[in-house]
Amino acid sequence: MITLNDKNQGLIVKPILLKDIKNKLIAPIKGQASIISQEEAIYLVVDKTMSHDLYEEISSAIKKIYNDFKFSFDIDLDAFIEIFKEEDTVFDACCEALMFLDHEQFSLKTKASKSSRIFNLISKIDFKDRFKNQEIKMEFVNFARDLQDTPPNICTPQYFAQKIQEKAKDIEKIKVTVLDKKDIEKLGMGMLLAVNAASYEEPKVVIVEYCSDAKLEKTALIGKGITFDSGGYSLKLSASMKGMKFDMTGAAVTCATVLGLGKAKAKANVAAVAVLTENRIGGKGTLVETVVKSYNGLTVEILNTDAEGRLVLGDAITYAIRDLKAQKMIDVATLTGAIRFCLGTYMTGAFATDDKFYEEFYQASLKGHEEIWRMPIHSQNYKYMRSSAIADLTNMAPVPDGGSSNAAAFLAEFSEGVPLIHLDVAATGHTPTRGNGIMLKNMFELLNK
Repeated sequence: MITLNDKNQGLIVKPILLKDIKNKLIAPIKGQASIISQEEAIYLVVDKTMSHDLYEEISSAIKKIYNDFKFSFDIDLDAFIEIFKEEDTVFDACCEALMFLDHEQFSLKTKASKSSRIFNLISKIDFKDRFKNQEIKMEFVNFARDLQDTPPNICTPQYFAQKIQEKAKDIEKIKVTVLDKKDIEKLGMGMLLAVNAASYEEPKVVIVEYCSDAKLEKTALIGKGITFDSGGYSLKLSASMKGMKFDMTGAAVTCATVLGLGKAKAKANVAAVAVLTENRIGGKGTLVETVVKSYNGLTVEILNTDAEGRLVLGDAITYAIRDLKAQKMIDVATLTGAIRFCLGTYMTGAFATDDKFYEEFYQASLKGHEEIWRMPIHSQNYKYMRSSAIADLTNMAPVPDGGSSNAAAFLAEFSEGVPLIHLDVAATGHTPTRGNGIMLKNMFELLNK
């Protein structure tokens, strides 16, 4: 449990500058924490260089203390603020780290342990409103994480839809619509149906809408929801299939964001569109070089069935534009392995068709503390996606160059002039074993006004 107080109630975490260390029991190593029992304190060694990436360094330090010391503690926020001056950043780093760590993660173990630790954030500054905002935001980050962590034999499209409906029941002004296979066929979402062709589980499209004022500009958050990705007939190697339950990260994050905005009573007009299906192999599986017709009418030659995410997202983008009348769009997708080689596992690749909208999102990312880096969509990427000899588009370029940008160009082909931000979270959306609800905080900060 995490609480906010103005008085210390027990063992307290305090920062200490390297130059101020006088006690020989305090290890003079930046980021190292030492317990001084006589003072009932845990001293965390810091220096001013932490201000270059203050949120990340404080957050990482608190996580280390949480994991190293298996007991309750308080954090002296004012002592950190006195050194670093950035009160909101210090508060966010400590508060979000504890709310993330103290969440009881999804588990099917027969003897699961539950934390009974209490953590107090101590400050004379009035952080009550900010604390309430963080409670809501982190509740839905953790909700998205639980969906990510659920095994693929349980988290089918149907299960996912049910979980969203259950979570939405007690939130005002939230509307959840679930499209089944007949609805999808009637709409003509040919790309989604092609990906689903070999699966025993029917596809679903889950739409979560929240509107506090219909006069506000409508933003659609579009999530890739491949609940398991085998690659289809472009079959993955067995080692590459591990972690493919996380291929529905975008769907979890976008739906959870809208639910969180509703609970926060944000001044927003927003909808999530989550496209959900498995990508399996089987007698009815889509073959390489198949041509299908998308929801917006463009024909697409499928040259790689493992490039399925862009297919389902293309139909979802059309739904957001034509059925929901979205005026801005953000999609979140574990889309390309290539993004890891560009940005590693510490920055999310962001692609945008509109500079002004990107700048708005970038400013929100500074408050959400989830690092992004803008990547290009070059004219050559569009040429590659239009290179099919027999269809309007292909889902795979004729060369391996620029894989992440090619995927973004494919999505932009369906945007119909509506501003689109594409967030490729393939390298940042999860650790090898756990989801992290990435990009929810940034989208929440963008829309929570």
